[in-house]
Amino acid sequence: MEALTDAINARRTFAIISHPDAGKTTLTEKLLLFGGAIETAGAVKARGERRRARSDWMKVEQERGISVASSVMTYEYDGRTFNLLDTPGHEDFSEDTYRVLTAVDSAVMVLDVAKGIESQTRKLFEVCRLRDMPITTFVNKLDREGQDPFALLQEIEETLQLDVTPASWPIGMGRDFHGCYDLFQDQLILFDKGGNDTRSEGVALHGLDDPKLDAMLPDHLVAKLREDVEMVRGLCPPFDAEAYLAGNLTPVYFGSAVNNFGVRELLEGLSRQAPSPRPQTALERAVAPDEAKCSGFVFKIQANMDPKHRDRMAFLRLVSGQFKKGMKLKHVRSGKTMAVHNAQLFLARDREVAETAVAGDIIGLPNHGGLRIGDTLTEGELVRFTGVPSFAPELLQRVRPEDPMKAKHLGRALEQLAEEGAARVFKPYLGADWVVGVVGALQFDVLADRIRTEFNVPVRFEPTELMTARWVEADDPHLLKQFVDKNKASLAEDHTGAPVYMARNAWHLNKPMEDFPGLRFLKTKEESV
Repeated sequence: MEALTDAINARRTFAIISHPDAGKTTLTEKLLLFGGAIETAGAVKARGERRRARSDWMKVEQERGISVASSVMTYEYDGRTFNLLDTPGHEDFSEDTYRVLTAVDSAVMVLDVAKGIESQTRKLFEVCRLRDMPITTFVNKLDREGQDPFALLQEIEETLQLDVTPASWPIGMGRDFHGCYDLFQDQLILFDKGGNDTRSEGVALHGLDDPKLDAMLPDHLVAKLREDVEMVRGLCPPFDAEAYLAGNLTPVYFGSAVNNFGVRELLEGLSRQAPSPRPQTALERAVAPDEAKCSGFVFKIQANMDPKHRDRMAFLRLVSGQFKKGMKLKHVRSGKTMAVHNAQLFLARDREVAETAVAGDIIGLPNHGGLRIGDTLTEGELVRFTGVPSFAPELLQRVRPEDPMKAKHLGRALEQLAEEGAARVFKPYLGADWVVGVVGALQFDVLADRIRTEFNVPVRFEPTELMTARWVEADDPHLLKQFVDKNKASLAEDHTGAPVYMARNAWHLNKPMEDFPGLRFLKTKEESV
């Protein structure tokens, strides 16, 4: 039991959140580089051969240069096991990110030094705040001109209502960028303008009065550094582990991910400060990570990770205990027991069979439709984990196959994509056309591309008169049946068979809410089952 507790305490499961173009994918790759998972940026050493292992592995992501699916990457560093969940930066794919944030214990917030806090960063931060999630901040692109560091700290404090403690402090910026002073470790880290794959070692100092500083930096930068650090220590609170773990304070690191600068310090900070797996809320009780029995929940399903096989992978966050290959787990929603022989561990698309895994780890379960987002698996106890969200779509279009003979193929493709959480898919009670709902317009382009390339069904999306959709629930099944019978023209089923009301305008939405006060019209639905 002690060995299990030690293994769980060594886990660091975290996500990276940012606005598009802040450098999130680059930072992800460099964390893997420093974690020894890859030898050079973009390459993986796996079973003796070098493979491409960018976290953006989906074809459409590589073509468009954006992240649209979440990837899981596991690596070792400093005696710890890191599970890094990379998330889509583009706001049109924010729903996937919200779900991923239910499966991590902390987050790294990446800011562009020139742009500071942007809209998507703020939205994702609010999701973290709802869960009191510890946040570590990485201010990126110091090799370019940007905002004054003090102005950035003030922006974080005022916009996010978060105390800040700089872990490092930049020396110059842009062309005059010389490196950072590590305030936590009292060392100077010089910026090497040479090759991208160098790893800068820190120079240990005896405080800011150490004459080594004067020897290694231009006079004007040494004077400014001493003045700045004095101000920082006067204005900012010292690092407080309890305040950080409660989500009230963020340590701030400065660096340049593309140049590998500041990444080592960030990784070491996560190793020291980031939380090990935390208890998870279930409907019945809170479940602690060091409990003997294994349990977990599905937060993501990804189809066709391997183009050669029509595979579907359910990503399971282990909440408690230890998973062992071949063990039997109860699928709480269906009551069935499943023997798990070929669970997978990941480095982006590369994977290996998981012999064992512990609370905090993410494992992939090959899945042929039995598992859904929000499902709970346990060693027998009937607990149901909560908090994995689904959001009502605000954009709805009809979808038709270009070849009418492929209507059945389209239906199967849409159901798989819906189970994956890539979109909401509705089958109207009346009429033959499927309706697809999304959060952002770019999702329609990506869906069309995926349906064509992964399922060989060219499709076209067409506008509808529909404004929004709401899940309909009631405590009284007779009342729900009465509503369905009266409103079939405006109702559909989602991929789970749940009734969905599709409204043309605000009046069309509000009228049934007035007529049927006993019904609930849900904009957000938790996928706990």
